[in-house]
Amino acid sequence: MAAYDLIVIGGGPAGYVGAIRAAQLGKKVACVEKERAGGTCLNWGCIPTKSLLRNAELYHLMKHRAAEFGLSFTGLDYDWSKVIKRSRDVSDKNAGGIEFLFKKNKVDYLRGEASMDKAGTVTVKSADGKTETHTAPKVLVSTGCVSRPMPGFPFDGRKVIGSREAMILEKQPASMIVIGAGAIGVEFAYFFNAFGTKVTVVEMLPNALPVEDTEVSQALEKAFVKQGITMLTNTKTTKTETTADGVRITVAGADGKEQVLEAEVCLVAIGVAPLLPGGALFSEKKMLGDRGYIATNDRYETPAPGVFAAGDIIGPPWLAHVASFEAVQAVDGMFVAGHKPRKVTVFPGCTYCHPQVASVGLTERAAKEKGLKFKVGKFPFMASGKARAIGEIEGFVKILYGDPHGEVLGAHIIGPEATEMIAEMGLAITGELTKDEIEATIHAHPTLSEAVHEATGVAYGHAIHI
Repeated sequence: MAAYDLIVIGGGPAGYVGAIRAAQLGKKVACVEKERAGGTCLNWGCIPTKSLLRNAELYHLMKHRAAEFGLSFTGLDYDWSKVIKRSRDVSDKNAGGIEFLFKKNKVDYLRGEASMDKAGTVTVKSADGKTETHTAPKVLVSTGCVSRPMPGFPFDGRKVIGSREAMILEKQPASMIVIGAGAIGVEFAYFFNAFGTKVTVVEMLPNALPVEDTEVSQALEKAFVKQGITMLTNTKTTKTETTADGVRITVAGADGKEQVLEAEVCLVAIGVAPLLPGGALFSEKKMLGDRGYIATNDRYETPAPGVFAAGDIIGPPWLAHVASFEAVQAVDGMFVAGHKPRKVTVFPGCTYCHPQVASVGLTERAAKEKGLKFKVGKFPFMASGKARAIGEIEGFVKILYGDPHGEVLGAHIIGPEATEMIAEMGLAITGELTKDEIEATIHAHPTLSEAVHEATGVAYGHAIHI
């Protein structure tokens, strides 16, 4: 048994960041992780998928667009096993980096499964079955989420898979049905399609990426269809079954007409479910809020005094960068005198398919629902010199400015490097900047970010390049 100032349960983007932050504040800290440091993000989510998507982007560019750049290839091919291995190697190196940071910051890294029967006491069961009990006046729970299966259609790791299995399939499927067109669904749809898998995406809502601005969602759907992906939006899954050769999925469109889809594999990407720690404490009804996520107050503290929670386990948005922010806020609230933790209100959302999608703030429909007055500026990448130079003219930048003051209400980008460009707009909203500051900021030429400046000009009727 050991006594700590803080025990963190879960080593993902909330857990490891919270543990390191507490150690920086001079606290004695332990982080318990049942698999490997980095959690889902580094091992089975954000990082390995971006590695796979990079492979897909390069292969698709070389196979379908090389001639545009004056290039040609003879016998262009790929090794599926090496594509998958590169992704795993990237994850391993990143996870190793977190373990190094634990050592550097003197965080005790405890491998095992944690459970809590009462506040302040954490039992850790290692892979060999041995148990240890540790105590701390403060505990931060950051156990995250897992893929949610469809009722009556459980994951089997072969024909019916979640995102975790999708990134380690030993054999590339010839065909795949993706149920759910959120970020996970569209990223994997792009990845497998780029390597030649016949992909059909089924989404019950009217558009892919339903949380995004409608214009962006529609633009992505058109891009995917152009790439050869079948998009079935406004379509419900009515029946699911496995067959000798794969899966058979019955779907119904908005008109109620059914059709049967067949494929080797079905990727279910309909959302996530909370992964609670074991033990009696989290079986108490008072500990849980909506849909089974851990309930927290404005200080990220649960109904059990001294027990805090941050990250995906407290509910949406399920984003690694949000989880890290919450963990720092929670830890500073515990140990920094006078610190008032901030709740997440403004955050970027990024989808790393091709074209990339990124946004921050309000969508146009949300602004209308709130009854806000605003101006919209939209600038297409086809009018960008840099975009033309690199051969990436698909997409646009769309910005909403409040009327009459010109504050940034929301920004939406679909196109090249959208996920990098969105940071400027997040800073603008956080800093309460207006269209005046955006226009007064000289954007280097030629850059993709000039589209932000131009979109602002469009909103106020004085854009130069459109």
